[in-house]
Amino acid sequence: MVERSFDELVAEAGAVSVDGWDFSWLEGRASEERPSWGYQRLMGERLGRARAALDVQTGGGEVLAGAGSLPPVMAATESWPPNVAKATALLHPLGAVVVADEDEPPLPFADGAFDLVTSRHPVRAWWEEIARVLAPGGTYLSQQVGPASVFELVEYFLGPQPEEVRRARHPEDARRGAEAAGLRVVDLRAESLRTEFHDVGAVVYFLRKVIWMVPGFTVDGYRDRLRELDAEIRDRGPFVAHTTRFLIECVKP
Repeated sequence: MVERSFDELVAEAGAVSVDGWDFSWLEGRASEERPSWGYQRLMGERLGRARAALDVQTGGGEVLAGAGSLPPVMAATESWPPNVAKATALLHPLGAVVVADEDEPPLPFADGAFDLVTSRHPVRAWWEEIARVLAPGGTYLSQQVGPASVFELVEYFLGPQPEEVRRARHPEDARRGAEAAGLRVVDLRAESLRTEFHDVGAVVYFLRKVIWMVPGFTVDGYRDRLRELDAEIRDRGPFVAHTTRFLIECVKP
């Protein structure tokens, strides 16, 4: 049962830092099932076999840092300045170079520079660029957000979304994009995962951190709706949504 007041919960969640891609602040306040394939483990296995690797849109570098030993040449890109600083501090001691780069083509690397490219939850996969920087025989491994992910929460604040928005980021679209860029898809699987928010502060923190879910979200702008959600959680229990994820692995012939 939630004991703290609505104002206390949203004030705390509105003030805490949302830098990086570490969600440990939500421990005990929200939960999310994890995909069965274990992306970080798969990433670590492939890094262990690589000579030169690139992690695109690395966030704060937490996933890459926890994947195990890095190859002799390891680079990572990130666009958001607070994350660039955090990733640099975390990854430089491990031997990785962090490059501040906009999440748009071109990638600042030569053709065929890497035998492995990885990316966890990229905003967008630029398939032609991925294919360009991969060496022949190289691999791209990525876990991505699937269609209508956590849309129970999105639609709670924004109302019903059109079908084209709900279908965006479909794994079959990723397959077509990869194949159009000349890559061969060797693995593609998707899962829907139960997600629970146990108090309204967890929702505020999540929407501040994952800024594209409810664009322009602020506590003041959605205070009335947040108050309604707080009452629902206190009365009925956790707010339940479903996260969608897919894994795609490609090889450059």
